Amino acid sequence: MKETDTVLGTLPIKAKEWIESLPWEKRRYVLSLCHLMCATPPELQAEFLDEYTADGLISRIIQDRDTQQRVNSHLRQLHIKTELSTTIIRRYIRQFYVHSAQDMRQQPGLYLESALKLVASTEERNSVFNYILGFELIKLMFRMSWSQHERLYRLQISQEDFIRQYIRPIQYAHRINGLIVPKDEGLFFARRAYFVQIPKISGKRLTELCMATFSTDIVTNFGFSIIRHPNSFQFDYAYIYESEPTEAILE
Repeated sequence: MKETDTVLGTLPIKAKEWIESLPWEKRRYVLSLCHLMCATPPELQAEFLDEYTADGLISRIIQDRDTQQRVNSHLRQLHIKTELSTTIIRRYIRQFYVHSAQDMRQQPGLYLESALKLVASTEERNSVFNYILGFELIKLMFRMSWSQHERLYRLQISQEDFIRQYIRPIQYAHRINGLIVPKDEGLFFARRAYFVQIPKISGKRLTELCMATFSTDIVTNFGFSIIRHPNSFQFDYAYIYESEPTEAILE
């Protein structure tokens, strides 16, 4: 079997037929594009894919009105003000590409593959909604105090899994980025002002920290689990955000 047969055999049939039908002059353009994509840093690949595919993706993604409405419903239940407009979806598609590019540094070769799947597969395109919901919830938890984290994980069915998967990585990011500094955590009867401290983070820095802390797969799967199984994530706004006592909080 020829090497080219092996490579072309991995393509969808229509794409394979199209490439094989190209005259030599146009095949040079395809080869040039392949070379440029391989030689280009991941961040520039993300920018190119965004500019080249986003408009077409949006037109297909917004056709799934049912999933869009379900995501909006979940966001309202979580008291998240984001509404899935075309502008928001467009922004998240670009972020997905950039986030995938960052993941590539740890998992080489998977980035471009995931991007191509997003373009080619209806199922993968629908995962954009999962990514949006998961990321909005990750941002919400990043802005919680550790006391609120404690009340949140107490609501979950699998508490240990939830702590390991989400709470510990977020609190570690809080620590190493100086958002929460637990100076007195080793003192048994010490005041724990840090435990009720609300992290001061928003905007671009919040997005960057979320992307640095969690991979696209974790974010997407988080959103998917909530859309597919609503009871997989428990949320009680009044309980989680109840007023903290003014007196000293003891260990």
